[in-house]
Amino acid sequence: MQVTVDCADPRSLSQFWNAVLGYQAPPPPPGFDSWDAFAATLPEERRNMASASVDPSGAGPRLFFQQVPEGKTAKNRLHLDVRAAPGLQGDERMAALEAEAERLVALGATRVERHEPAPPMGAGHLVMQDPEGNEFCLD
Repeated sequence: MQVTVDCADPRSLSQFWNAVLGYQAPPPPPGFDSWDAFAATLPEERRNMASASVDPSGAGPRLFFQQVPEGKTAKNRLHLDVRAAPGLQGDERMAALEAEAERLVALGATRVERHEPAPPMGAGHLVMQDPEGNEFCLD
């Protein structure tokens, strides 16, 4: 499975998500020692058309970022939940989410809103946006 994200700046957005998730760029194509070396073979206007991020453990889905000409116009119909406080509850959970939100804001994310715990169905979460405005949750 692969999750594809339409965006304006694939390289920058993939680097953001690498830092968020502990992902990395996949190896460059055969015959190239880096993605920059591969990109140098492309016309300038095609060098940032796509980028990818992979889970080094192989457990998570591959993320693919593709450049599109139009900007984001509405709320995402699909979003990622970043599991930042698994197994935690109440104040301890919310403190862990807040700490992760601070780290992600420093990377370029925007904090949107906080949802307090509402047992039995809601454990509490934070709504965030990546640098291009795509919503995701810290869960």
